[in-house]
Amino acid sequence: MHLFLAKGITGIQFPLNEDESLHLARVLRLKLGETVQLLDGEGGIYEGEIQLVHQKNSVVGNIRKIESGVKRNYKLHIAIAPTKMMERLEWFLEKATEVGIDQITPIITQRSERTIVKQYRLEKIVQAAMKQSRQTYLPVVNESVTFDQFLQMQHSGKLCIAHCIDSQKTPFKAIAAAHSDICILIGPEGDFSQQEVDKAIAKNAITVTLGNSRLRTETAGVVACIQMNLLHE
Repeated sequence: MHLFLAKGITGIQFPLNEDESLHLARVLRLKLGETVQLLDGEGGIYEGEIQLVHQKNSVVGNIRKIESGVKRNYKLHIAIAPTKMMERLEWFLEKATEVGIDQITPIITQRSERTIVKQYRLEKIVQAAMKQSRQTYLPVVNESVTFDQFLQMQHSGKLCIAHCIDSQKTPFKAIAAAHSDICILIGPEGDFSQQEVDKAIAKNAITVTLGNSRLRTETAGVVACIQMNLLHE
């Protein structure tokens, strides 16, 4: 059955936003009376019938809640440097959403080759991946910030930084197994600078390794997601 995102759903009737309406009317070409399912992004799964087909404001009515998704008892926040090729960052967003993640923050580092990202585009990638994988909780995509700005923010859980500089590191799996809430920093293609690693350590971040291989930025993010989820399932 076709799925649509309906954030803030209330009552028995709900107007879809323009993006979802366009998908319903022009891409899927659904008809009046057809049954669809709605996800509110907060665990709720609903079912209803199409009452208005319009490419800007389709309406679903006779809505009833049919299921509540299971909320994970752990949280993962990945702060990741945007890749030079946006397709790679989008791939990470898609796979991380499918596997399970709570927050994503693009961070601009000293060696970042890309300093501008379109938050709206990233949100659309996450929303599509959530529907495709039938995840019931929508990950938060934060606005991009600099590395220094991110370190000044308050973060719940244990802060980690993954890097390739030759130094003693703790396996991320060990940290993930010991903590239910984690925020991990993933660097750009050129890695974090020593200065950035030192700044993170000064903020009580643990330096971690994701394995013996030298991973691409987007691969490192997905590996962190997989390890966190496997250890807490």
